[in-house]
Amino acid sequence: MIPQRPSSPPRQPGAPDRHDLPSERLRRRPAGGAVRDLLVEFRRRAAPQPPARRGPAQGPGQGLRVASYNLHKCVGTDGRFDPVRSAAVIAELGAELVAVQEADRRFGRRIGLLDAAALERETGLAPLPVSDLPGGHGWHGNALLVRPGTPARLRRLALPGAEPRGALVAELDLPAGRLRVVAAHLGLLRRCRARQVAAILQVLAEGEPMPTLLLGDLNEWRPGARSSLRALEPLFGPIGPGPASFPSRLPILALDRILGWPQGLVSEVAVHDSPLARVASDHLPLIARVRLDAAAEAEPPLAAAA
Repeated sequence: MIPQRPSSPPRQPGAPDRHDLPSERLRRRPAGGAVRDLLVEFRRRAAPQPPARRGPAQGPGQGLRVASYNLHKCVGTDGRFDPVRSAAVIAELGAELVAVQEADRRFGRRIGLLDAAALERETGLAPLPVSDLPGGHGWHGNALLVRPGTPARLRRLALPGAEPRGALVAELDLPAGRLRVVAAHLGLLRRCRARQVAAILQVLAEGEPMPTLLLGDLNEWRPGARSSLRALEPLFGPIGPGPASFPSRLPILALDRILGWPQGLVSEVAVHDSPLARVASDHLPLIARVRLDAAAEAEPPLAAAA
């Protein structure tokens, strides 16, 4: 069960009014005009932190292998519902953290579509407990697979738009250090995606600065100035064409993304293209390498937003 935030205590004499706090001032700004202020506030709060707790030293090319995969509700391009096949593709990835989309039924009881016990046997991963239902995997279909027992602080974010959408925000305590992961599945309409991006930036501005991943099916195929993801660039850096992951039979569109802050956190982003992946879903999985040690040494790419 997701813990509820405590209600605000009564205002004490001399204490600032809640509407004078930065997050409240930003919340009152229009979504488009607030993005710059959100990033400035995030930079201001990024004061030097104690060194992250680390595990064994990482050599060149090592790091955390992460992935994003739209399961298409475990229905393949052959029209067959096959959760075992979907789990086999996840096992092929060899990832230690996987954000999956469309992991639950969309209508009726939002129960999970994967066999969680079989998934853990095959991959060593299990969904973080974010669903209110005993058999659910995620939040608005978004689930995050990690090693069982990984300490996590979770938040479910309802995203604005014409259809129900959500994002899962998890702050993980990993052997190599802390990592915030935002797993999302954005809407089909550009104006809705723009609002959803602003909502995610708002949450990041309110949180403690730490290495951050944004990964999932972001549903944006337009490049350049027309892209609804442009507002993410002051934080996550330039968002180029990206590896094509859709449709899986003949991928031409980069709908799936793995983005990271600060610079140097994410590298080696690629599509996992196997015969099984091409038939198991209409999306191919995306994989990447995350280097928390490299991120600790990098300068935050926020100077341009100041």
